[in-house]
Formats: sequence, C-alpha cells, structure tokens
Amino acid sequence: MKDKKGFFPKQFIERYEKFIPDFDDFLDVMLEPLPRVFRINKLKAVPDDVLPMLDDLHPEPLPYIPFAYQVKNGAGLGRRLFHFLGLIYIQEAASMIPPLILDPKPNEWVLDLAAAPGSKTTQMSAMMENKGLLIANDLSYHRLRGLIGNIDRMGCLNVLVCRSDGILLARKMPALFNRVLVDAPCSSEGTIRKSNQALLRWSIRGIEQFSRVQKGLICAGYQLLKPGGRMVYSTCTIAPEENEMVLAYLLKRFPEAEILPIAVPGLRTRPALREWNGEHFPLPVGHCQRILPQDNNTEAFFVALIRKPVCAAN
Repeated sequence: MKDKKGFFPKQFIERYEKFIPDFDDFLDVMLEPLPRVFRINKLKAVPDDVLPMLDDLHPEPLPYIPFAYQVKNGAGLGRRLFHFLGLIYIQEAASMIPPLILDPKPNEWVLDLAAAPGSKTTQMSAMMENKGLLIANDLSYHRLRGLIGNIDRMGCLNVLVCRSDGILLARKMPALFNRVLVDAPCSSEGTIRKSNQALLRWSIRGIEQFSRVQKGLICAGYQLLKPGGRMVYSTCTIAPEENEMVLAYLLKRFPEAEILPIAVPGLRTRPALREWNGEHFPLPVGHCQRILPQDNNTEAFFVALIRKPVCAAN
C-alpha cells in the first residue's frame, strides 16, 4: 500500500480516502491501464458489418451501452481502415454514459456546450439518427479542428459547429433547446488511467479554478433549456468541488431546477455525496451518480440529470 500511495499526491490520498470506502481497490485500478472500448457508428454500419473484421480482437459487448464493445488487445485499432472510415469510434466506456442519460431524440434541438473533441457529439448525432439539430460548441479554437474532423468522419449531417463562450450563448439563445449536454472541462482525475499528465497537473488550486468555470457553464446550460427540457452535467473527475458543489450552486441560483434520479441497467454507480468539508448539499443532489473505476473497469465519472420545469421562466 505504501508504494501505491506514494504514486499519488498526499492531498489526493487524504481527500478521497475520506469517502471511497474501498480505497485500496480504487488505487489498484487507478494504476492499471484502461481496457480498449469502441462503439459502432450506426449512422454508417451495424454490428454484423463490423464485428467480423474484428474477430482477432475478440470483441465483447458492454451490457450497459448499446453498440459498444470491449477488446482484449486494442493496440493499433485506431489505424485500421474501418476506424478511418468512421464505422467505429474509439471511446472510453464511462464517457458514453452522459449521452445515454440525456437520451436525445430525432428532430429535437440539442446543444453540446463543450463539445471538443466530439466523442459525445458524434454519439448523440447517431442517437438522433441524423435528424433535428445538434449544435457542437467549444470555446477553444485549437480544439475545433479535431471536433470538425470527427464529425465529418462519422457522417454526422445534423451537426452545426459553433465557437463561443457558453455564457454568451445563454444570453443570445435562451430557452432554445430541448436538451443540453454540459460535459464540463475539469481537473480530469478520472483520466489518470489513460495518462499520468492529469496527475502531474493536479492541485487543489486547479480544482477550485475549474469549479468556478463549471458553475458558470451549468447555469448557462440551464438557461439555454426550453421549459420542460433536460440537461446532463458531467465531469471525468472525483472532486466534490467540481461535482456536488456545482449542482448545489445551480439549485441556489435556480431553486425550481429538478435533479432527476439516474439508473443505467447493468452499470454500477454510487450516489453523490451528502456533504463535503462541512458543507451539506440539498437533498436532490443525492440523485446524482458517481462512476468509480473499480466498479466497472472504467474511468471515473460524475453524472447529473436536470430538468427545467414547464412553468419555469425563460
């Protein structure tokens, strides 16, 4: 255990062993590489078209995500022709959960507020069957190239790419969308299994800075919703400041907002925290869910489903 704990910053250990009861298991899995996972792009293919080409990798379906598969050895998967043609998209399993929870429908107006590099945008476009309007927004000019490339490769014809500050969008287009995804920029603690860069950049100060950005984005996302519309807020991090505290802030700003229960059959999740560092969260925050890496062999994720009441003001 000493060697495992020595790999992580002392403050990281002190913070998260407080509320992760199986903390040894958590650390063990965080030091293991992620399994290779992909989803079949149903805009271009069906499983019977693709799976025979992957016989050598022995793909196994993920029970909780349609069209998603895990392979034993995915080295070189991104260099194969069917990936280049957009028949598959390599995407971490927990990353596919927020669109699954949001459940965008054909012919709806949907916004992906922080879309780059486009994993969730292309997933939602396929769920919408290329019908309706899906706006993929990102503030970073440098990330737009990858976003546009993925949208084109996957054959997403209902996507409009936009570069704007999310708060500015909320001022210009309030109450316009049926569904909004706020997959917020974060400290990315959940991605440590993929790369230790997140761990090298990790700091309490960074968490606090991200929390301020996230509070602005979740409020902007809520304002962009039509009355009756739904929003998913998600991060790939563990920090309560970036998760439960952000939801508590939303409820303070918009007390009428409804946080809905979440359940994905076949996926093990854990309820959100009820308090952190002496701050007790409103009861509805308990409906949010945490995905820990040791439960499903994935990245860590946090997911919340929010509904704007029909009677809410624009």
